[in-house]
Amino acid sequence: MNVLRPLRVLVFACLTAVPLVALAVEPDSSWEEVLEEARGQTVWFNAWGGSDRINAYLDWAATEIEREHGVTLKHVKIGDIAEIVAQLDAAKAAGRDSDGKVDLMWVNGENFAALKRGDMLWGAFADMLPNASLVKDSPSVLYDFSVPVDGLESPWGGAQLVLINDMATVPEPPRSASELLAFVEEGGRFVYPAPPAFHGTTFLKQVLYELTGDRDALAKPADAADFDDVTAPLWEYLDRLHPQLRGEGRTWPVNGEATRQMLDDGEVDIALSFNPNEASAAVRSGQLPESVRTYVFDQGTIGNTHFVAIPWNASADAGAMVVANFLLSPEAQSRKADPEYWGDPTVLDMSQLDASARDAFESIDLGPWALPIGSGSVLPEPHASWAGALESEWLTRYAP
Repeated sequence: MNVLRPLRVLVFACLTAVPLVALAVEPDSSWEEVLEEARGQTVWFNAWGGSDRINAYLDWAATEIEREHGVTLKHVKIGDIAEIVAQLDAAKAAGRDSDGKVDLMWVNGENFAALKRGDMLWGAFADMLPNASLVKDSPSVLYDFSVPVDGLESPWGGAQLVLINDMATVPEPPRSASELLAFVEEGGRFVYPAPPAFHGTTFLKQVLYELTGDRDALAKPADAADFDDVTAPLWEYLDRLHPQLRGEGRTWPVNGEATRQMLDDGEVDIALSFNPNEASAAVRSGQLPESVRTYVFDQGTIGNTHFVAIPWNASADAGAMVVANFLLSPEAQSRKADPEYWGDPTVLDMSQLDASARDAFESIDLGPWALPIGSGSVLPEPHASWAGALESEWLTRYAP
């Protein structure tokens, strides 16, 4: 009798009884592998939670993603993504390279630059998503605040700094930073959020773009420029502007949404937003009167793209890819572009869509309150480093 044969059979039986553990996907894995691994995963999506419309939109997306792919999406409502970036930085320093608590995050600008600089991103997954082929070919998709994206984040929506005025009180609003200063000096009511609030920092960059004599310096790191010389016109402008503001430079709204509320309450004549369709959504929800209109300065205003990214230590990277791909689908993008649900401009190229998908976008009624399509040029964001440099100097000069 061969005693080795029963032993070999026993060993084989024991080995085959051990469940096989699925290998983790890579950013360039086949989509079939991603879908297979993602099913049953829970994706913790850290995204701003300060808007009822956005929160409701993500609730809808979660339902659709669960139904289509068996992935559970959990929206972690946050106030400032910079706090999450700081937590990830601490985890990186401590060597916590797996089982992370953040699977997907809504990010752009200086926060993306910090994540990329700290090697805190999972990999170049964005171009591997099936719906990436539908995205518009745009510099703001390739460069985030002048920092190359390199596929490390997936575009989600477009944005541009806009101004909202009430035609009943200001039928001819100021069309430049210089005209805005004259407007408030003549009694017009205006205020901007205090930096580092996003809308406030963007307002600083907008004024700097218009007034500086060295625009080319803004595309490079701030420490590569003569900061004092480049920004001197900005501080001279703000020194004149602040005493004329609502609050006289001593009190500030916390964000752009607060300026919209102040416009509705009759406290200011002009509000700021980074969504060209926000006024349309606000009118529909009773948050602004029908007499409001949206416009930009004649020389254009700053615009950018916002993205979603996967941290290097995400626990559900496959599920995060599935969510990112769904957020780029024509179904999700057209719903997001509709002010009935959100009103966030799409990143998709209409020429890449089929007739049914194009019809979904063309049927969206923005009304007369949104920024007219093709109205005003979009100025590129300065290099990400300018945001922190401007915020620090502003706080030194003007913090209450």
